[in-house]
Amino acid sequence: MELPSQQPSEQFLTLEESAKVDAALLSLPEKFLTRLTISSLKVLKHIAQEYDVAMEDLTSEQAIAWFEKDSKIRREQGIEAAFLKW
Repeated sequence: MELPSQQPSEQFLTLEESAKVDAALLSLPEKFLTRLTISSLKVLKHIAQEYDVAMEDLTSEQAIAWFEKDSKIRREQGIEAAFLKW
């Protein structure tokens, strides 16, 4: 049985970004943190766009509220309706 191929969602690394991290002279924990940081940057950019504010002006309260909203969408409408697909 073949599983459907999944396109990487926009908040995670592209294949090119992942290859660049793999090629970096970093330890495995450093590579993990680098991937997490790049992915987080993408999520923060998305949140800032939704709030129509500069990313630097986002507050922790806004980030928490956004994650609560996305989580509620996932629970009520399914994973495909949410921004974060996990």
